[in-house]
Amino acid sequence: MAQDTNTQDEQFEEQQPIQGRRRITPAATNVSGGATRRRYTPRRKVCQFCSDKIGTPDYKDIKRLQRFISDRGKILPRRRSGTCAKHQRGLATAIKRARHIALLPFVAAPSRG
Repeated sequence: MAQDTNTQDEQFEEQQPIQGRRRITPAATNVSGGATRRRYTPRRKVCQFCSDKIGTPDYKDIKRLQRFISDRGKILPRRRSGTCAKHQRGLATAIKRARHIALLPFVAAPSRG
């Protein structure tokens, strides 16, 4: 009985080869010979401030600032908005200034229903 379990374990190890720490499964390999498939990489977003050649975001430009605020009223992160680090810092400051002088709301409008 002990020999049967050893042979089953050995067969299992032979079926799934291990390279380094990662196991190779049939779903991750290509039919042609073991090359892995390319993963989907989303297209890189371009900073709107850099492309429009705007120095710093203006707190009075409400239409532009509203594009970088979620429906909940939160400032969108860089990975969603596509802004560069320099303009994201300026954008956060501009949104906070606009909120302080009541040009933008701090939170989203309450929904009725």
